[in-house]
Amino acid sequence: MKQQQPRINIELGEKEAEGTYANMALITHSPSEIIIDFARIMPGKPKGKVYSRIIMTPPHAKMLLNALQGNIKKFEDQFGEIKVHGKEPNKNIGFAASSEETTNAE
Repeated sequence: MKQQQPRINIELGEKEAEGTYANMALITHSPSEIIIDFARIMPGKPKGKVYSRIIMTPPHAKMLLNALQGNIKKFEDQFGEIKVHGKEPNKNIGFAASSEETTNAE
């Protein structure tokens, strides 16, 4: 007999339900944390702004990666391949992997 998982209720506040637009993510890490800063940068503007920072453990970050990969696959199966436009030369704007490491460890 399979044991049933307990039901978890998640509250979504009105402000959070509106969401925050981000077109850039800065990802750094320490030995105990993965930090994702979601930012917005506008074309032609030399400065962007971080609107949200998410800090999680490496195992939770890997679970997020797996969940994103699974959901992107489901999306593409339903709607077709998501095209990622090439970057302009010498422009580091948008979502990309970072090898930068933070120096403050727990």
